[in-house]
Amino acid sequence: MNAFQPSRPPLQPEKQRRSVPRPKKHLRQRSYQIMAIETTAKITVNLVILTAAVSALVQLLPYHWLQQDKLREIRTEVKLMEGRVHNLRAEFSRNFDPRQAKSIRQEQSYRFDPSQRQIVLIDPDRKEADKSDSRP
Repeated sequence: MNAFQPSRPPLQPEKQRRSVPRPKKHLRQRSYQIMAIETTAKITVNLVILTAAVSALVQLLPYHWLQQDKLREIRTEVKLMEGRVHNLRAEFSRNFDPRQAKSIRQEQSYRFDPSQRQIVLIDPDRKEADKSDSRP
């Protein structure tokens, strides 16, 4: 506290510098020009991207349609095969059913149980036609 304090120079008011007025109109025009150029560049880039996307779609659509046709054809074949598999499974389960073994043997060998009689159906019209053909 008892130390000497450096002397301060007397405060003088600072001189205010005059700001040089800038032409604001020129700056506004310049900023508008920059914004217009920037907007034009953005639109141009977006148009280039849009053109590339449309070109890619035009090239991909025929391929997509071809794939859809193939898929439709495969689905049709799958439905046909599912029906065939269903029939084969039913036949397979029938062939290996012990309760139906006798009837299956009769179907495949055309032999009948002695207790059964074979019935042959004859068309009466055909029978008369056969008789008339056999007469000289």
